[in-house]
Amino acid sequence: MSTVPKAVREALGSVFQNIYAEGYPDPAMHGLTEAQILDYEVQLAVYRRNSDARYYKGVEYVDVLEALARRRAAEAFAANGVGPEAIYANVQPLSGSPANSAVYSALVAPGDTIMGMSLLHGGHLTHGSPANRSGKLYTVVSYGIDARTERLNYDEIEALAKQHRPKIIIAGYTSYPWMPDWARFRQIAEAVGAYLLADISHIAGMVAAGVVPSPIGHAHVISFTTHKTLYGPRGACILTTDKKLAAKIDIVHVPYKSGPQVLTDVAGGQVDLAVLPVALVQGMVKEGKVKAYGVTSKKPSEALPGVPSLSETPALASLDVESWMGLLGPAGLDPAIVARLHVHRAPHRDGRDADSRVGGAAAGTRVGAPPEGGRAPARAPRPRARRQ
Repeated sequence: MSTVPKAVREALGSVFQNIYAEGYPDPAMHGLTEAQILDYEVQLAVYRRNSDARYYKGVEYVDVLEALARRRAAEAFAANGVGPEAIYANVQPLSGSPANSAVYSALVAPGDTIMGMSLLHGGHLTHGSPANRSGKLYTVVSYGIDARTERLNYDEIEALAKQHRPKIIIAGYTSYPWMPDWARFRQIAEAVGAYLLADISHIAGMVAAGVVPSPIGHAHVISFTTHKTLYGPRGACILTTDKKLAAKIDIVHVPYKSGPQVLTDVAGGQVDLAVLPVALVQGMVKEGKVKAYGVTSKKPSEALPGVPSLSETPALASLDVESWMGLLGPAGLDPAIVARLHVHRAPHRDGRDADSRVGGAAAGTRVGAPPEGGRAPARAPRPRARRQ
């Protein structure tokens, strides 16, 4: 979870909390620059003349807010020669799971085949786990890691896709430390006529910061949360460069998937996301006022000297925890080592069946600390009361 800036926390408590605004702003606002969106005189005149497609009225400032969140999301993730005008953003999902659910509902029918990474190998519940609705509504084909290299084998993934012909292929993971080859995944999707969904929830901040490859221009649809590496409030976004797909996703999300959005989230970051905070944090990321979690110029070996690393990719420390002397023992993780490494998330348990241990044992851990700007100020020690 993010340690959000004070401005985002304030946005979460704004007057937008009191507004019921089911629907979307005027489609004509797509492609407007931030300055055009914030030209209240013009926008209010347009609203009063034409209204909008929302189910409730009196939401003219909500239209400005949500359009701003959409624009800032598009600007933050524009990459690979794709400009913000070509990116359509839905900023209303409450979190990553509803976002992925909306994508599935828009693009495939119950019973259709979807293909994602097995949860046991580092995927996510919403990528087809039988414990999740995605594994109950759709026919699921799961791919995993190579037992020898512990990396994705794209030739095997392609063969699996050609055998089962999924309607959607999902790339992007919760516990896989190497970057997906977005272009190769798109090639596989094209070969079987599938949509490619890139779920970048865990690396969205690093993608926005430009320190890891972006799926923009490769994936048909991109989903991500705002409360992990984006420094924002709880929420999620769905991006696409296809106008027709954007319309399908919008229609599915409201009214089929949700009702009125949580406007304070949009303010802090997004609309159903809480649009105000999302708009705010996207702007802060764009202006460089906050940086994504995990973004560093140091390689893992430099950031954590003496710790064996599986990867030297900047910003993504792929750590071989089993080779750390004393880190994993009969009782699991050594609390003293965990404290020294500033592990700010619980050890991730993925039950990887390529591992020789039982499924519930920890196979890895996520290492890091909040960015300087997000840390709580140190408290001065309280003076001890003198005894009378």
